[in-house]
Amino acid sequence: MTIRAVVKGVGHYLPDRVVPNSEFEATLETSDEWIRSRSGIERRHFAAEGQTTSDLASRAARAALADAGMVADDLDAIIVATSTADMTFPSAATMVQAAIGMTRGFAFDVQAVCAGFVFGLANANALIVSGQAKRVMVIGAETFSRIMDWTDRGTCVLFGDGAGALILEAGVGDGSTADRGILSTDLHSDGRFRDILYVDGGVATQNTGYLRMQGKEVFRHAVEKLAETAHTALAKVGLESADVDWIVPHQANLRIIKATAQKMGLGMDHVVLTVQDHGNTSAASIPLALSVGKQRGQIKTGDLLVTEAIGGGLAWGSVVLRW
Repeated sequence: MTIRAVVKGVGHYLPDRVVPNSEFEATLETSDEWIRSRSGIERRHFAAEGQTTSDLASRAARAALADAGMVADDLDAIIVATSTADMTFPSAATMVQAAIGMTRGFAFDVQAVCAGFVFGLANANALIVSGQAKRVMVIGAETFSRIMDWTDRGTCVLFGDGAGALILEAGVGDGSTADRGILSTDLHSDGRFRDILYVDGGVATQNTGYLRMQGKEVFRHAVEKLAETAHTALAKVGLESADVDWIVPHQANLRIIKATAQKMGLGMDHVVLTVQDHGNTSAASIPLALSVGKQRGQIKTGDLLVTEAIGGGLAWGSVVLRW
């Protein structure tokens, strides 16, 4: 008998405001064609004035609970992956806990930037496998529109806001790769590369700051490290790329997604793609893609998925799970 963290529900929320590429043409030296050709992004969503990350996360949480047929107090824990929490403290997770009416258990944030949801899944899996929790909701939520330098065309056209949530529950498997649930995780970080993707603000500077990125360097590291971590996570349980039904990658850039799939020996017909509609929503991008992929009918019970992401830190990793 093997304890597995099994997916029981998924949901997402996107702000009402949709921003097409053409909206940037009035203020930046850019165009719809320029943005599409370099990123694959066609549009993204921006949070309304006064709408916070915890607001988005709470809406996604309610959608996931509805999908799972659960109520808030069925949960033992909430993990929110975000780099744009409402406040320095308390955590966005405790705000979600209150907003959805969860009066028991515990809640905390994970900060690994775009890789945050993968790190959150790994933490949730550890809590469930160790017996510390039976049901854990993992949420990725971001309002990156609040940390954009609107004069920097190399970054501000790439990001969007949104939230996705996934509920994991302890289940019993036979220890084989046919089990439903999380089969393996693989996490990494390397602080030597902090300067290629960061926000130039925080407690030390006493201002929020703006996102700064060396795009070419991030691209190079992403393609190399994402395929490597995916292969490692699969190898940990004796699986190969050919066994994978769906890659559900961090939705940062279409060129990175294509290059990673190619390195894994899989075609784009095995990739759940949402970057064109959402832009880069950082920690929210994978759960958004999981929820949309289920809605589309792409992801079905029993499918083998690999999720992988890389973000500032650098931090990167992957999770292999059977839906």
